[in-house]
Amino acid sequence: MKKADPTRVLLVDDDPDFRKVMASELARRGYEVDTAECGVEALEKAEGGRAQVVLLDLRLPDMDGIEVLQQLRARIPTLGVIVLTGHGTIDTAIQAIRLGAYDYLEKPCPIEKLELAVQKTLEHQQLLQRQRVLEDGYAAPNLASGLVGSSAAFLKLLADVTRIACADATTLVLGETGVGKEVIATLLHAQSPRSEAPFVVVDCAALHEDLLQSELFGHEKGAFTGAARRKHGLFEVAHGGTIFLDEIGEMSPETQSSLLRVLEANRFRRLGGTEEISVDVRVVAATNRNLREAITRGHFREDLFYRLATLRVNIPPLRERQEDIKLLVDHFAGRFNTRFSRTVKIGGEAMGALLAHHWPGNVRELIHVVEQAVVLCQGDTIEMQDLPRSVRGAAESGSALRQSPATLHEVERRHIQSIVNHVHGNRAEAARILGISERNLYRLLKRYNQESDTQQP
Repeated sequence: MKKADPTRVLLVDDDPDFRKVMASELARRGYEVDTAECGVEALEKAEGGRAQVVLLDLRLPDMDGIEVLQQLRARIPTLGVIVLTGHGTIDTAIQAIRLGAYDYLEKPCPIEKLELAVQKTLEHQQLLQRQRVLEDGYAAPNLASGLVGSSAAFLKLLADVTRIACADATTLVLGETGVGKEVIATLLHAQSPRSEAPFVVVDCAALHEDLLQSELFGHEKGAFTGAARRKHGLFEVAHGGTIFLDEIGEMSPETQSSLLRVLEANRFRRLGGTEEISVDVRVVAATNRNLREAITRGHFREDLFYRLATLRVNIPPLRERQEDIKLLVDHFAGRFNTRFSRTVKIGGEAMGALLAHHWPGNVRELIHVVEQAVVLCQGDTIEMQDLPRSVRGAAESGSALRQSPATLHEVERRHIQSIVNHVHGNRAEAARILGISERNLYRLLKRYNQESDTQQP
């Protein structure tokens, strides 16, 4: 095991005897110590060195220690500072703490007490760093540049999202696979009063039932085999912010019951626990399933549906906003040109095919098609042959399709089968491209096979 690096301390004091003795004692206890005798030298060494904790005397020959503290906090906000002085007052101590010092010790100070203060300061800095990492990981990104469209349906969608975001109520996002339900959920959070708090995404279809319960609500040590320690659930992580439950229609009745309790009481228990935990979380859920039909079949709780659907956002499929297709194609072609260092354009015939395509996979399918065309195009212009067969077919056999239009169900089946064929039967890759879980893909393929068997004489 690699030995941990020593804690790096910068000792700032104008008393040479104090510096020598204290530096020697700290070094003997395993610290890496650097020293400075004035404020200017302290600032230079702090900026140029690797100090984690600064021990700062308030009486220095060239600058007041409070001024040094202010400049340290402004230049290196992550630095831990402990103020040392033999001339302190309560007012000075309070001022130093308000300006960002972690602790305040009067000289002479026992080395044990000083070492304890250094360790606590270091632990405090590490906790702040972990908090920043978590906040960055769960923060909602700026989506303004990724939302493209000019159709009446698209503009109405944005207006609805703006109004609903401010309402801070449970919201259900409805739409077909690939329309961008997670993007809209993220936008709801970003425009809400909770925008500075965590945004936590949970894919309910991708997790096994037991794992989903543990992820959402956490568990206590020993709650089940393998639960070696307490685990905080994602509802706790999202406290103060938004939790997005994607594919809510795939949630089991048991988990639906637990979720209903959270929505009704804002309280829950960890698996294996007895303690009631209170949370302040906005729930945004999404599904591509017909939940009313699922309720009729007994697969979804009616009371949960009405709790989730306090407010609803219906995302129109891409085929219902034809005016947006060219804008989306140009937008993502430009993005992929930048990513892959290319300058290809969309040819007229290819654009015609893209406009004629039914887009059963919606915006997600369009992104995949444009990315593939930009990468595989051998010239400077994307032509018909650079497009997938599923897209070319719509243009090449347009008249035949108009004479005998396929149902939406049949178009979806053909598209899914074409993707599976394109990746040579690799279900994991096909599911990634389609933007659904492997479990959902397996269920759809099984249903299509059963339908084929039924239709055979």
